[in-house]
Amino acid sequence: MTVLHGLALLLICQSIGEAAARLLHLPLPGPVLGLLALLAALRWQRLQAPAGAAATALLQHLSLLFVPVGVGVVTHLALISQHGLRMALALLLSTWLGLAVTAWVLQWLWPADDAAQGVGA
Repeated sequence: MTVLHGLALLLICQSIGEAAARLLHLPLPGPVLGLLALLAALRWQRLQAPAGAAATALLQHLSLLFVPVGVGVVTHLALISQHGLRMALALLLSTWLGLAVTAWVLQWLWPADDAAQGVGA
């Protein structure tokens, strides 16, 4: 029953986010606003256990979410064989670029004193 309460909490938070995004014409997507609502709701001790139970149940079946992607890859094998090298190169470069930018931002935000003293390591 706790899992159902947690799933209901997740759906309510997403609905709140969607409603806020549409009604207030906010530039953020509804699911992002729903995550912020969930973050606020999780400060309430009573909601933490059901949300944790729902998250555990969803994570146990996470592999099912990859089935549609696998079917899509098999369906479009001709396109992948034609453009696969360029797609792989784009994925590789964008991943490395994202990692480099993240490292640069972290280095920029991290105070030099903390890095020299080993704080946070």
